[in-house]
Amino acid sequence: MKKEKRYLVPGDYMADPAVHVFNGRLYIYPSHDWESGIGENDNGDHFDMKDYHVFSTDDVMNGEIVDHGKVLEVKDIPWAGRQLWDCDVAFKDGKYYMYFPLKDQNDIFRIGVAVSEKPEGPFIPEPDPMRGSYSIDPAIFKDEDGSYYMYFGGLWGGQLQRYEDNKALECAHLPEGEELALPSRVARLSDDMLQFAEEPKPIIILDENGKRLTAGDNERRFFEASWVHKYSGKYYFTYSTGDTHLLCYATGDSPYGPFTYQGVILTPVVGWTTHHAIAEFKGKWYLFHHDCVPSEGQTWLRSLKVCELEYDKDGKILTIEGTD
Repeated sequence: MKKEKRYLVPGDYMADPAVHVFNGRLYIYPSHDWESGIGENDNGDHFDMKDYHVFSTDDVMNGEIVDHGKVLEVKDIPWAGRQLWDCDVAFKDGKYYMYFPLKDQNDIFRIGVAVSEKPEGPFIPEPDPMRGSYSIDPAIFKDEDGSYYMYFGGLWGGQLQRYEDNKALECAHLPEGEELALPSRVARLSDDMLQFAEEPKPIIILDENGKRLTAGDNERRFFEASWVHKYSGKYYFTYSTGDTHLLCYATGDSPYGPFTYQGVILTPVVGWTTHHAIAEFKGKWYLFHHDCVPSEGQTWLRSLKVCELEYDKDGKILTIEGTD
């Protein structure tokens, strides 16, 4: 299905959006691409992002997109090494909590927290990363009972293959073929929003026959970019297949899953379909993502886009064409 799309920040390269509605206004929390001069590779070293901006609007498709400026930088974070990748933000008890992946000084991704009294920041980082955190792509979901959950994980440069049962492996293992696919992770957050309240658990995606997806099923298996929203009483776990460039979704009855694969949200765009967000605003649902059209296909220079998202009467997401 072709949909009208809008570039949100045409004057700069932004990607990996997290999107939430705070105080009746829609806020966008993207990563910030720039030309780092580092050669492209599967570890993602060329994505050497070093700061965050926050954007907001009161009209997704036509309104002004306000840039609230730089709200957090690598140099502000006491434990920082490099690569300030995608982030997400949650609100609780008068404070806004930004969760961000960043490599520490040993070049290992951890997840940090920064706090603000305003949704547009600036955000003040905690002195240490979250205990027991690893990998990338933190996404926060608030359930109807007031519980907050973090979903996270990413393959290849995201380092998820370096862990099993939340412990670092001596040698990384990336499953292949009929081996079970590596799952995303989920953990409920502590009351103070600064730590995990439990050991992270695997997010299991099942096929139509109730069997776990395998690593070789790379047009359906999880690669990165977890995002969860709720629609018509169901939990929708949405994610990227990474090297096959699809955004997919699976549904379940619990924030922990298991989730049953349902289909494709977005077909491949120019560049990598790596990260997205889904949000409802003023009675409509929207898909936020990125592509590399403005940078003429340079995968490390991405631009934010948005289009309307629709469901059919059975709650199926109508597939959107990535290029049109």
